Amino acid sequence: MRKMIVKFVTNTDAATAIEYGLLAGLIAVAIISGVTMVGTSLSTTFSTVADAFK
Repeated sequence: MRKMIVKFVTNTDAATAIEYGLLAGLIAVAIISGVTMVGTSLSTTFSTVADAFK
């Protein structure tokens, strides 16, 4: 029983999984905000070009 408790306390697999999850979440937020900014800028550019053809 003592071996199991020591093994459970020293196990770092869950901590690593949580770190990877946090890192993936941070990357996703960065990608979403980057795509949103590019999309807004691109939409403005297309509107300007469309207005130039009128």
